[in-house]
Amino acid sequence: MDTVMLEPSLYTVKAVLILDNDGERLYAKYYDDTYPSVKEQKAFEKNIFSKTHRTDSMKCISIHTCTHTFSGEIALLEGLTVVYKSNIDLFFYVVGSSHENELMLMAVLNCLFDSLSQMLRKNVERRALLENMEGLFLAVDEIVDGGVILESDPQQVVHRVALRGEDVPYSEQTVTQKASFLLQVLQSAKEQIKWSLLR
Repeated sequence: MDTVMLEPSLYTVKAVLILDNDGERLYAKYYDDTYPSVKEQKAFEKNIFSKTHRTDSMKCISIHTCTHTFSGEIALLEGLTVVYKSNIDLFFYVVGSSHENELMLMAVLNCLFDSLSQMLRKNVERRALLENMEGLFLAVDEIVDGGVILESDPQQVVHRVALRGEDVPYSEQTVTQKASFLLQVLQSAKEQIKWSLLR
């Protein structure tokens, strides 16, 4: 029996997908060229949804470690490891190669789901997600970059997304945000004038 030793790699995630309960793409980010065209990606998404949307036929796993509980489902499809979970009208998928560690992929999936749950105030459903797509984009970018897992702690992801969310361009700020900013500018100018006169 020949065993092939694979070189360890940081590039563990091939794709992160979110589909609605009809199998339509809400979010998809592919990190390699396994499926180079949109047509191939859509075909893969249709296949993955048709195999996984009936969760009663799949076995649910729950893995307990000393500090975390990972729950979700695992499937091998088209030579890829797919971990997924569903919630109300959404299906979340994290895809890796067939030799990838399922626990690592499951950690990414749970981090994404828990981060969105906190950001959407436990209202993880299609409408709320569509209203907060910017937060979703930021969260995925904080968790995975180019297929490399950067973060698996949802608290850190939510904190970083909140920090990046505060850097809203002036033209996109609300009236209250602009008024607050102007008051800060005026206060700062007042302090500078006061100190320059006291010198």
